[in-house]
Amino acid sequence: MKVLNEINVVCLLTCSIFLGVTAQKHIQHSDNPSTYNIGGVLADPDSEAYFRRIISHLNFDQQYVPRKVTYYDKTIRMDKNPIKTVFNVCDKLIEKRVYAVVVSHEQTSGDLSPAAVSYTSGFYQIPVIGISSRDAAFSDKNIHVSFLRTVPPYYHQADVWLEIMFHFGYTKVIIIHSSDTDGRAILGRFQTTSQTNYDDIDVRATVEMIVEFEPKLDSFTENLIDMKTAQSRVYLLYASTEDAQVIFRDAALYNMTEAGHAWIVTEQALHANNTPVGVLGLVLEHANSDKGHIRDSVYVLASAIKEMMSNETITEAPKDCGDSGVNWESGKRLFQYLKTRNITGDTGQVAFDDNGDRIFAGYDVINIHEKQKKHVVGKFYYDGEKAKMRLRINDSEILWPGKQKKKPEGIMIPTHLKILTIEEKPFVYTRRLTDDEVTCDEDEIPCPLFNATDGSENENCCRGYCIDLLNALSHRINFTFDLALSPDGLFGHYTLKNVSSSSSGAIKSRKEWNGLIGELVNERADMAMPLTINPERAEFIEFSKPFKYQGITILEKKPSRSSTLVSFLQPFSNTLWILVMVSVHVVALVLYLLDRFSPFGRFKLTHAESNEEKALNLSSAIWFAWGVLLNSGIGEGTPRSFSARVLGMFWAGFAMIIVASYTANLAAFLVLERPKTKLSGINDARLRNTMENLTCATVKGSSVDMYFRRQVELSNMYRTMEANNYDTAEQAIQDVKKGKLMAFIWDSSRLEYEASKDCELVTAGELFGRSGYGIGLQKGSPWTDAVTLAILEFHESGFMEALDKHWIFHGNAQQCELFEKTPNTLGLQNMAGVFILVAAGVAGGVGLIIVEVIYKKHQVKKQKRLDIARHAADKWRGTIEKRKTLRASLAMQRQYNVGLNANPGTISLAVDKRRYPRMGPRAPEQAWKTDADILRNRRYLVEATKGGHTPVVHMPILGKMRPPTNMLPPRYSPAYTSDVSHLVV
Repeated sequence: MKVLNEINVVCLLTCSIFLGVTAQKHIQHSDNPSTYNIGGVLADPDSEAYFRRIISHLNFDQQYVPRKVTYYDKTIRMDKNPIKTVFNVCDKLIEKRVYAVVVSHEQTSGDLSPAAVSYTSGFYQIPVIGISSRDAAFSDKNIHVSFLRTVPPYYHQADVWLEIMFHFGYTKVIIIHSSDTDGRAILGRFQTTSQTNYDDIDVRATVEMIVEFEPKLDSFTENLIDMKTAQSRVYLLYASTEDAQVIFRDAALYNMTEAGHAWIVTEQALHANNTPVGVLGLVLEHANSDKGHIRDSVYVLASAIKEMMSNETITEAPKDCGDSGVNWESGKRLFQYLKTRNITGDTGQVAFDDNGDRIFAGYDVINIHEKQKKHVVGKFYYDGEKAKMRLRINDSEILWPGKQKKKPEGIMIPTHLKILTIEEKPFVYTRRLTDDEVTCDEDEIPCPLFNATDGSENENCCRGYCIDLLNALSHRINFTFDLALSPDGLFGHYTLKNVSSSSSGAIKSRKEWNGLIGELVNERADMAMPLTINPERAEFIEFSKPFKYQGITILEKKPSRSSTLVSFLQPFSNTLWILVMVSVHVVALVLYLLDRFSPFGRFKLTHAESNEEKALNLSSAIWFAWGVLLNSGIGEGTPRSFSARVLGMFWAGFAMIIVASYTANLAAFLVLERPKTKLSGINDARLRNTMENLTCATVKGSSVDMYFRRQVELSNMYRTMEANNYDTAEQAIQDVKKGKLMAFIWDSSRLEYEASKDCELVTAGELFGRSGYGIGLQKGSPWTDAVTLAILEFHESGFMEALDKHWIFHGNAQQCELFEKTPNTLGLQNMAGVFILVAAGVAGGVGLIIVEVIYKKHQVKKQKRLDIARHAADKWRGTIEKRKTLRASLAMQRQYNVGLNANPGTISLAVDKRRYPRMGPRAPEQAWKTDADILRNRRYLVEATKGGHTPVVHMPILGKMRPPTNMLPPRYSPAYTSDVSHLVV
């Protein structure tokens, strides 16, 4: 006992010290008031008495009330007349300087009086804590600036709805709500929370249909008729008790409260007296426990004031309602402290959101059994360990509509579907009906195009790969359908759309899907085909298994088969041609040198042999080298020496190899060559770094466009090609054929089809971005599994392969392959360069002959001038020789005459003749013989010969015949001899 007493003493001392430190810590601002009046506007005397008792007990709770701080209660009764309530608040509460007001009311009296208290107190920034008002209007802080409540608003039941949807696996619902503020608020809360808190779209509940009605219904049958056409059979109802009775009455007439349907309703609708069996509803825990809410509100207020006192100074509350200029800043601050409270009270975990609305409120999940008996089958409660709300439902205790124990599927599978498609050869061909046509052909299906702008309709017929597949699917899984074309002609991509806000009126931009994807997302179509499967689209719609596996490839036009003017030079490179040209002349030069300096060459032979060929000169050597290379006949100028002929044999072997190689390669280039693609694939450097002369493109907003946006390494290429993108694939393919577009990047199935149809087109490189064509369906569509299983069966049975052969390849692939293997017939365009070469040779020959003729004429003229000059020179030279000869002749004649007289017969006749010349009589003025003299002498000589005189003597004077002088020596002189042959030149 002594030990226990000591322990108690220690504990008391410790507690005293702790309390003193705590009190000292919290009382930091000495200017804070020591007394606080708390107002209460309550519905009944019991609530007023309980409020006073709670305030009294609060003053003794040191956890919430510091020392020297006292709370006092100031209460008034809630009046159904809101005007009287306002005056009572001013005269009996604000006049007493209340720091906050707790307000409650009877559920049957409406919310006008609590609203009056909120308006009046809020004008002076006095916080108001409601314990029974659940209308959505109190969440608007523009009106109720300082209003909090310990009960959640009605529209917070949307949070529980979503948890129930997730629990049962329902992903598609129909929401029925009244057109008042609470009805629209619960719809907005459901949609916002669904998109925010449920990231997985596969489990996210989506709203298939929204049915809004005016309160105080008389009939609901028209809306029920529209609801029967929807797929969803899960109905979420927010309505007053009176309206719910009308809705349940009419729904029972259309058997929409029987088996296969699921109804989940709010608290008000659950109180209808004709609530069908199997309906699930919600009931707020402690909804009618005013005492619990009074206690929680008082303690929340005390907790906020205590924290505020420790952090800042609290000024006195306003006192006079007549002072319109009062702005109580401490009241604003106190309201902020109140919103941050999170305590465990009598009604559960008490906390508030930014609007001052209660969160973490618990609900009971109620199931209606027979005779309107309400059974609690689950709870929506606060999990303190994880600090969040959780749902617990006992499925085995639930009785569903139609008194079924099995959970409804929640969706009705329609057998007549609306299917959209788009023209995409070879999958879908479209043809517009002419004025004379009424129906489509046997292999076609009507597919009208609806213009959403003007509401017009264009009759079209469709056929192709997807049409045959669709017919097979409809027979296989038993459904009927209406086919139509995409209204905007697009596959579908995100677009920015300006939307005006209903609350603020501001225009905001948001992304929306268009095309086929948008029709599925907005549930205006049940199926769409063909669609490329990619992650962006799969996030918003369902896809079947691919019916056609494919990837992305590049389509380009084959390089032209036509050869250039110098195509005959293609077999050899420029370097090799230059080396051959150089080799010809080098060999010719070496041949000439070998034959020139060889001892057995023609240059060393005697020139007396007239039958021997001329020696090998440089021109002949070049002619020989070219003749051997071109395999032409060599008529002259062959090498004679052995060394030169050995070189000639080697040169002939070289020429044979060169000519044979050229011939073989020429055939390969001009006959068997097939053009190759210009690009090697997506990794081609010319695509990664696009040049001005290389244009590539795809289709705007397509799956290929999305693929390039995702790939970071292709960002440079995408920025370049984005400006060139086309609206449709058909336009791009036509530009590729025309040569305006070099590379079109698109789905391989379509491009392989185009390449097989037109042999001038070819796909380049390997496939990349592999994916597949699938059938698009709405999220949660009941047809997804059935369509997928049917497509897998078609693959196994070979049906898809048959469609490929019939629609994609058309048998043209073999024709193109045969065309590739067939040698190409050479035409003028192939060999035009050779003819131009011959023409150039002819033109060169003609040009050279003209040059030769001109040159020859010039040479002849020059030769004539030289001959004239030479003749004049020879004539002048002959005249000089004549004079010399004449002088010599005269001198010899004189000597001869002297010799005859002195010593005759001592010399020959010729010597005598030169030594003693004689001259006839000549006039003194004539020094030279004239032509007349020469003729006269010639006649004289002839006559003398005839008369038996001495014969004429040839004289070397310009080749002329000169007769002897008149006086000749005697013929038979003793020393005379007639042999003068050695004197003749």
